[in-house]
Amino acid sequence: MKSEKLKIKNEIWNIIYFDEISSTQKYLLNNLNKFNLPVCVWSEFQTDGIGSRGNKWLGERGNLFFSFAIKNNFDVPLQSFSIFFAYIMKKNLEKYNIKLLMKWPNDLYTKNLKKVCGVLTNLKKNVLVVGIGLNTKKSPLKNFDGLDLKIKNDKILKSFLENVYKYSWKDIIEEYKKEFDKTKSLFDIYGDLQNDGSLKIKNEKVYSKR
Repeated sequence: MKSEKLKIKNEIWNIIYFDEISSTQKYLLNNLNKFNLPVCVWSEFQTDGIGSRGNKWLGERGNLFFSFAIKNNFDVPLQSFSIFFAYIMKKNLEKYNIKLLMKWPNDLYTKNLKKVCGVLTNLKKNVLVVGIGLNTKKSPLKNFDGLDLKIKNDKILKSFLENVYKYSWKDIIEEYKKEFDKTKSLFDIYGDLQNDGSLKIKNEKVYSKR
């Protein structure tokens, strides 16, 4: 385990790195009381990563896996934090000329419609714990993909953390709604994206699952 401090605006982030870990999300959830916030735990290899809806996140060694915990001082609807942070990761990767599509509510895909990134959020009292798996190198699964990036994982991670407080929910949802209308048919998603991040299908609202 290695640790360092990273100052972003007025916040001092505790950054903790493991060569290998079962799950950054599980580790952080189980050890929240040991760290000052904000804190980020990351690794380039997970043995028991968590995906959304109870699935596992499988990734090759060398990819980027991280979870961070911050106080919930955001104006984001509770059910839409995964949308918020997934889109921030998308915007962050665009700085490196990496163009991805976002599938509602929490996944990033290549133009070939293969998944490269997933976001999972938990709320414990007033603390947000956000987990992100990003296949910066390659994927072991056929329906997933890797970006084969030459950029170091720690650089991508730190640039993402620098963007965490940069955007408001209004910024993100207004931009994402435009993309959603253009891409929803690619993912067989029907309905209209609402300002709170839910989908309106006829008279029914569908919310994202954290």
